[in-house]
Amino acid sequence: MWPIKSDSDKEQVIPDPNQVKLYEIDEQIISLLNKRVEAVTEITNAATAGAGDAKIELFSPSKELELIERLQKLNTGSFPNDAIKTIFKEIFCATLSLEHPMTVAYLGPQATYTHQAALKYFSSTCKYISTDSIKEVFENVESGNASFGVVPIENSNEGAVNYTFDMFVDYNLKVYAEILLSINHHLLSKSGDAEIKKIYSHPQVIAQCRKWLERHMLGVPIFEAGSTAQAAAIAAEEKGVAAIGSELAAKIYDLNVIEKGIENVKDNVTRFLVISKEAQGSTGNDMTLIMFTAKDQPGALHEILTPFKKQKINLTRIESRPSKKKAWDYIFFADMEGHIEDKKVKKALEEVRKHSVYLKILGSYPHVETIER
Repeated sequence: MWPIKSDSDKEQVIPDPNQVKLYEIDEQIISLLNKRVEAVTEITNAATAGAGDAKIELFSPSKELELIERLQKLNTGSFPNDAIKTIFKEIFCATLSLEHPMTVAYLGPQATYTHQAALKYFSSTCKYISTDSIKEVFENVESGNASFGVVPIENSNEGAVNYTFDMFVDYNLKVYAEILLSINHHLLSKSGDAEIKKIYSHPQVIAQCRKWLERHMLGVPIFEAGSTAQAAAIAAEEKGVAAIGSELAAKIYDLNVIEKGIENVKDNVTRFLVISKEAQGSTGNDMTLIMFTAKDQPGALHEILTPFKKQKINLTRIESRPSKKKAWDYIFFADMEGHIEDKKVKKALEEVRKHSVYLKILGSYPHVETIER
């Protein structure tokens, strides 16, 4: 501890040398963080002055990832690499917020899995806007009220989130990034498991935990809630009530985790999209999402898909949605490997445009293989 004077003002406590050393190191960290802010400000000001009317890219996930990977390779000590990623994401976002506060809209309320995905991708220092619907996320980004939005697009067990696909028809926004989040459902309550008289959760989550509930909570009434976060809020207020939700929900609503991992299928992953007005540059390992409508004639879809085969482009998924303009008229969504600036992707899409009634490129974004937990 630091030296302090006693009541008599005559004796001093001898400082702990180890504690003093830690304080000195912490002071150096603070000093270096402030020096980093000064350096970033100088670089940004110089770039802005020389850019004229051109836009300056203040946030680049690909560059951020590149920097973090470089720092992890330089880490030869015992400090965990995962912690380096978390710490430096916070540093990057905190530094950026001084020059250009970043606002992120997400499908809320707080403690939903979409909120968790947003926190994983960005950082806690960003400003977050909780919305009541996927449509509101798109509206916030299109109006400029938020720089980015985070929405669910697909679950490994339940399939596509069709409403998100529908929003791309109505809004002219880009897919900026993707997030893969491992979904683990936990039983949360202020009471012990023997005291639980009711359970609340989102209907999709209840279905995903049905086997565990039938084995361990048979006879306990289960009620639907609008979200796992809403269920957690109910459990926080009512004695003998449990919710099925995330660890983040447990933390925010001050609940105990009664049982971890009660989902039927353990490999439960949800894919989220980050949407923005801005497009992403190429990283060399990218995906591109497009939407198109085929002509109403035999072999039309085959003609559209053939250029991808010719250019040896892997279509990782294709999804159809009713156009809602006339009966049996469909819009197709397709994910492919490669960036829109890649020559073979460009060439394939030129051919697709010739054979389709309508083609819209929804964006290219870095391909993610690591699942956040």
